[in-house]
Amino acid sequence: MWKTAKSKIGELSIITTTMSKLIKTVPLVALLVIALAGVYLWQRDDALLVQPLSDINNNNETKSVRLYYYNSALDRDEAGNLMCSRKGLAAVERKIPSTINPIKDTINLLVKGELLNEEKNLGVTTEYPLDGLILKNIVLNNGVLTLSFDDTKNKTVGGACRVGILWFQIEATARQFPEVEKVRFLPEELFQP
Repeated sequence: MWKTAKSKIGELSIITTTMSKLIKTVPLVALLVIALAGVYLWQRDDALLVQPLSDINNNNETKSVRLYYYNSALDRDEAGNLMCSRKGLAAVERKIPSTINPIKDTINLLVKGELLNEEKNLGVTTEYPLDGLILKNIVLNNGVLTLSFDDTKNKTVGGACRVGILWFQIEATARQFPEVEKVRFLPEELFQP
């Protein structure tokens, strides 16, 4: 009986020692995981996920932005032929609330396609809004702005002239922000002839 009790005490001692080591190891593993996650995020600090923290503008400050629409009268060659180029872009000015996400706010305003009568009278046009086109997300990384859209009704496809102008309008509107050097669209099938 004494041997059995001594054996049980030995087993308990081993279990206690093992548990003690586990109790000391688990926090160290957790700390290591947190540290690795921090290093990963720190190395990615050039990747700016452009997501609004809040849509609330408590101080009513505004910012002037340009929305680029299209004026076919500006986009003609010497013979009067339509060129379907960036030369046809016409900037209109709008004021938006000062938020932490002016790029996303500006693109959303552009794709609403709300032109004033005075702008229409000057020949400015747009096909926006496109039914089913929704800006889901934007990411700015090293000067490349990636715009992710849902186009549930495939309204961004069509002839080369049409889709080129739609692309140019968004691209020019986004590139007014100095941090944007290049614009990409996701999915890549958007704005294809």
